[in-house]
Amino acid sequence: MANIKSAKKRILVNNKKHERNKAIKSRVKTETKKVYAAVEAGDKAAATEALAVATSVIEKAASKGVYHKNTAARKVSAIAKAVNTIA
Repeated sequence: MANIKSAKKRILVNNKKHERNKAIKSRVKTETKKVYAAVEAGDKAAATEALAVATSVIEKAASKGVYHKNTAARKVSAIAKAVNTIA
């Protein structure tokens, strides 16, 4: 355990950021799964709607620094490609 006041504060701040980042990443995964579920079901309308929500969540995560911008772009590209495979 830290003894210095600033080190104690860093522990608190890091834990808070860790929880925030974990929640955001979890939301990204959930929204991505919804897109893939709609694609599996073959529901183009639901997949397109889920894609819009997932893209928004991923871009917000990237803007907050949770994901690198290239990682976010890769995730968006992958789900968009999956949606576009629906006939």
